[in-house]
Formats: sequence, C-alpha cells, structure tokens
Amino acid sequence: MRIVLWSLVFGSLLFAGKVAPSEKYFVVERESSSVAVIVDGLTRSHMEHMHNMNHGVIKFDGKDGYLISRDGYVVKFDPMTEKKEAEYKTSKSAIGFVIGKNYLAVANYDDKSVDILTRDLKPIEKIKTGSKNVGIKIDKDKLIFAEMDNDKVAVYQDKNAGKGLPKFEKLKVFDVGKMPFDAMIQGHTYIVGFFLTKGFGVINLDTMTYKLIKVTAAGNKPVLKVPHFGFWSLSRDKTFIPAVGDNKVMVYDKQFHFIKNIQMQGLPVFTSLSPDQKYIAVTFSGKDFPTIQIVDTQTLKIIKTFHFPGKVLHVRWSKLDPQLYVSVNDANQVSVIDTNKWFLERDIYQVERPSGIFIYPLPGHE
Repeated sequence: MRIVLWSLVFGSLLFAGKVAPSEKYFVVERESSSVAVIVDGLTRSHMEHMHNMNHGVIKFDGKDGYLISRDGYVVKFDPMTEKKEAEYKTSKSAIGFVIGKNYLAVANYDDKSVDILTRDLKPIEKIKTGSKNVGIKIDKDKLIFAEMDNDKVAVYQDKNAGKGLPKFEKLKVFDVGKMPFDAMIQGHTYIVGFFLTKGFGVINLDTMTYKLIKVTAAGNKPVLKVPHFGFWSLSRDKTFIPAVGDNKVMVYDKQFHFIKNIQMQGLPVFTSLSPDQKYIAVTFSGKDFPTIQIVDTQTLKIIKTFHFPGKVLHVRWSKLDPQLYVSVNDANQVSVIDTNKWFLERDIYQVERPSGIFIYPLPGHE
C-alpha cells in the first residue's frame, strides 16, 4: 500500500512539475509541399498539401496563421488545430505578403500586380503595376512596395483608415535606384535595397521624402551590393550586414557610420539577432554551408562555432526559451542549441528537407 501511495504521489509531482510548452515551431519542408510542426522538442505532425514550398513563408497575427507558397497560393490556417481554413491563388509566382488589421496584401511577380484580400482570403482589389513587385510593407494606413522593373517605390493609402474593408489610392510614387529588390520598415522609415545601385534608398513616410545612402566599409570603400534585408540584424545601437562575396560581417552604427568588419569563417549569408540582442548567429554558403558562428554584439568577437551534418538553411531564436533552432536541410533534421551554455542540446528528426522556421506563441505566452 505504501509503495502504491508513494508511486501515486511521485507521479503527481512529476506531472505537476512538467512545464507546458510555450511555443510551436512551424518548419517549411522545402521539397514536399508540407510544413512540419514541432512542439516540446518533438515533431508532432505535418501540414500537407501546402503547394510549392520552395520559398514558403509563414506569418501569424493573433489566432490566424497565413502561408504563402512560391507558386502564388495564400493559405489561411488555424495554428492551434493546424487545419487549413481557406486558400486563394493570386498569381503563378508570389514573393511576399503583409497582414493588415482587416486585409492581406500580396506582392506578385508574374502577373505584375499586388492583390488586396480580406483576412478570410476573399479578393478585394488587384493593383496592376506593370512590374514585378517586392519589398511590401505596412506603416499605419499606408501600403508600400517596390516596383522592381520600374525602378520605383509606390505608396498607397487606405482612404477608409482601417474602418471596414480597405480602399487604397495611390499617394505617391518615388523614382529610386536601379532594380529595387528588398525592403524593411524601421520606425516610419521605409528602407529599400537595389541590385544595381551602390547603396540603399530611404523614404521618410511622415514627410514623404526620399534620399539615397551610400554604405561604405573600411577605407571609405563602397559596398558593392546590399544583400536582402532579411539577412540584416538591427540591434539597439548597431547594424550587422553580411558582406556579399567576402568573409566578413560589416558592423555600422544606427546612422550607418562604419565601425568594423568581423572576420568570419566563410562567406556569410544570414545574420540573426537573439531576442536579448546580445548575440547574432551567422550562417554561410559554399563549403561552410554546414556551419554557424555566434558573435557577441558588444565585443564583436566570435564566441562559438557549430558544425552540422548538412547545409544550414535557416536559424530561429526562441523568444521565450534559451534555445536556437537550426534547420539542417539535407540531413533532414532540426538541431537545437542551448544558448545559456552553448552546446548542441538535441536533434529533431522526422522533418523532410527543412528550411524556414517560424514560431507561434501558445496561449498564455503571447
């Protein structure tokens, strides 16, 4: 009887002491039109029939999940049940989307348009631009995107100001550098990069003015190509930019004055800033594809190097736990690094050709 009672008590204590998971990880399975769902360190399920996930992107807003496929589908799903709720094909090739309070806006490549949809993916409007469209962003009641073929950035304004369905009208079009291709929002400033112009463009969305900033490195040498802004890391006082074609991460202050180059192991592709802004994780291309390096953002020194059994395509810091998730594409695994003591904590399997990793905070952890 004592043994039975002790077993019951001990089991109850173990159950009570187990911490409920705080996040769900949705991992794009690049080659199989599916998304793996990782909870509490295990692959729990797969969302299938998600179209061409070669460059799939997932975003969350409240209780809604949205996915965009390379072949132009937008999918709405419930992040808790993982069930598909709606889908809509905007074009043969879509490149990005943003979520507004009462709409989605999708930037298309092939039919040279921007689609405005309801949050339930019903079509509202198709804005025809005559260009491939990229770098789509939202600022208050403004929708901003770059017209790659036209060397322009267009700013549209919702005349309904978020009340009911949006009604967008063209506010202003800026002539910018050659072949704009990516953008980011910082405050009320839209920053756009170019394929062919040395520098990047800055639009103040309050004053609606534009200027070109030429980024220089050591010796006042111009940076030859600004990479995708998704590869930048912006801390409170520094900007970290992977150099294109050089074994360096370039560091600038917030006014883009050059600080120093950090010499890296290989050709950096992606920098990812930790939630506490103390570290960046750097991924590489070429022979160093299976490697990531961790840099201290204050000392600007490399503190740790990790090697994996395949190409690293993406990394994602947990927002709540001391962990860094790493998608190791051709090893069919997601690896987890302990970011307190900097060691490889575990490998997660049953993930096929993983690439992008996206986090959904579970209820009670938003």
